[in-house]
Amino acid sequence: MTHPSDADVSLNRDAFVRNLVSELAATLEDVVGLESAAGYISVVGARIGRSIDLEYKDKLGRPRLDRDEVAAVLVDLKKRIQGDFYIIEEDAGRIVLGNRACPFGDYVQGKPSLCMMTSNVFGYITAENLGYARVQLDETIAEGHGRCRVTVHLTPAEAPDPQAREYFGSDDAG
Repeated sequence: MTHPSDADVSLNRDAFVRNLVSELAATLEDVVGLESAAGYISVVGARIGRSIDLEYKDKLGRPRLDRDEVAAVLVDLKKRIQGDFYIIEEDAGRIVLGNRACPFGDYVQGKPSLCMMTSNVFGYITAENLGYARVQLDETIAEGHGRCRVTVHLTPAEAPDPQAREYFGSDDAG
């Protein structure tokens, strides 16, 4: 008889945590609906965004990041958690990012509420350093696209897109 520890089971801490978060998102989406689930995940994303923002500023020895540093942090933080984000284009009004690999892996499929983690982390960090952000999830792997495309607008829109989420920095940001 094969011992359980010798069985080729694909269980490890990373897969377990990804599955846990994915199932929590799916349960929230089923119980309270996609919009409310996204709202709950947004709260978590903002808290995580705050923590990440503070750590980068501390390690870089900066009280605030400029636009170029914010763009670099958005790419770097995703690389550290096994995402594959990169800058598509950037100018004074926006940062457009692409992504070839979700940090949640295949567990994100069909769970678009998990994309609120990206929206809120990006939105919080950008707004806290530059004063304002409007994050638009143009394409997501969770919704079946082969990639993500995220636009972080740095100035308010005259007619805001209802699909985008706005973030405002604290009074001393920007």
